Amino acid sequence: MPENSDLSVLIVDPNPSMRSNLHNMLNQAAINKVEYAVSSGTAIRLLNKKAFDIILCEYDLGSGADAQDGQQLLEDLRHHQLIKPWTIFIMLTSEAIHGKVVSAAELTPSDYILKPFTVDVLSGRIARAIERRAIFLPTYQLIDKGDLRAAVASCEAAELRHPRLAADFARLRAELQLSLGEWKEAEQIYADMLATRPMAWVRLGLARTLFAQQRHAEVEAALLELIEQNPRFMAAYDLLAQNHEALGQPLLAKKILEDAVTISPHVVRRLRHLGGMAFESGDIGAAERAYKQVVTKAKYSEFRDPEDHVNLVRTLVKKGDAPQASGVLRDMERSLRSGANVEACRAISAAMLHELAGNDLAAASELRQAATAANMAQGLSTRLKVGLVQSCLKNNLDDAAAEVMMKMVNEADSEVNMEQAVGVFEQAGRHDLARDLGQQINHQVQELLQDAAGKTDSGEFKDAVFMLRQALRRTPGNLPVLFASVEAILRQLNMLGWEPVLAEQLVDHLQLIRKIDPAHPKLESLKQQYRATQHKYGIAT
Repeated sequence: MPENSDLSVLIVDPNPSMRSNLHNMLNQAAINKVEYAVSSGTAIRLLNKKAFDIILCEYDLGSGADAQDGQQLLEDLRHHQLIKPWTIFIMLTSEAIHGKVVSAAELTPSDYILKPFTVDVLSGRIARAIERRAIFLPTYQLIDKGDLRAAVASCEAAELRHPRLAADFARLRAELQLSLGEWKEAEQIYADMLATRPMAWVRLGLARTLFAQQRHAEVEAALLELIEQNPRFMAAYDLLAQNHEALGQPLLAKKILEDAVTISPHVVRRLRHLGGMAFESGDIGAAERAYKQVVTKAKYSEFRDPEDHVNLVRTLVKKGDAPQASGVLRDMERSLRSGANVEACRAISAAMLHELAGNDLAAASELRQAATAANMAQGLSTRLKVGLVQSCLKNNLDDAAAEVMMKMVNEADSEVNMEQAVGVFEQAGRHDLARDLGQQINHQVQELLQDAAGKTDSGEFKDAVFMLRQALRRTPGNLPVLFASVEAILRQLNMLGWEPVLAEQLVDHLQLIRKIDPAHPKLESLKQQYRATQHKYGIAT
């Protein structure tokens, strides 16, 4: 356990006297590595640069257009992975606020401290949080490495060793099994917990397992009951909206999100979702209201996204409101830093305005610039880039459309595979371009197969596995690539040592092969080779 003098603390509080008081209390507790943040934005900028052991955060961080409370800051930090799971986050609240926050929050801090408090209370809570962190740290480190299977086993062992924290480890185990696609196992954990701990987060976890299993009627019933009992539990509204979307009920999904935004109007991610749902359902007025709020609130956020302006421009163009759309474009040009992402979004927005004015030549010119910028940008959404491809096709910019799509397919973390990419061109009626694109991707996959074989022959097993992973991402159901990937992973495991994450990937490949061709003659042989590798390392089968 670290000495207090080794601990680093970030105080997030807009009140200078409270910051000073907290600093003095920490000094009395022998904690001297202390820094300040006066707002959520300041905290995010600091945490982008360095990590802290402990964050002491005031719940009430002020009001105004950039208003964000401590709970929303915590959710942003975890959503954007700016803090590690083992970072201690302690919320400072009044007693009146505490009851509301606890009942409404799915993501909870390490602890709450009710004001006013003494130095003994603060140091005692910090000591308790450090002790808890030490217990959870081995499991968190496994998660951080991506070894979720070992993390599940670590949770099971810790539940027995630390009965006082058994419920917390059970919750973490259920979340991990959801991530692994083991929905029935996660469902059982939540169901068992519900019998003794009928808390809101347990009910939500159970609903998530039901949603993963497409048991939509049960999801709806569970969430409606949860919302009735906890009307400010915002995560329940988000999942209920997803459930309606999955059932093909966009209007109901939009209504749920509107209710949620009325209760909690400052969460930009939810407003973005509402804007998209409203636009797709044809409610342009609701989409305009939502996207205007997104642009206004995100203006003060460290997570500002130029795509918010594109969405608002698209909505206003759909409405036929060129003056307002032009104003949004000017705001983007004036207030956002230049870069490939901003240039792509600016050019896409300008092209929409030119199309509205009937100026096709100017629109095409902007789309060419957008395509060039998009190919240099990082982090643009798949939705925006697919929309750009569609606009290029509509304006007969075939080369630009094909280039953007190929760049998307070739990105290491792309969500677009060959079937989806070809489908965009087919839907546009461009069967020639779809055929050419399919041939290019297939040629790339064949080259990756050949290069991977060469890497394997020269003993570069990790490179071979990586290349085959890229080939599979382009063509997920490609049997020759699946078999080559299984064989390459087996060689790496046998030659370089057991890696649980890699073994999990191999098992997934074998299951997919069995689903595609259960009678394939190579399948049983590969299963036996895998069992032999497990036996070699003493892994239970």
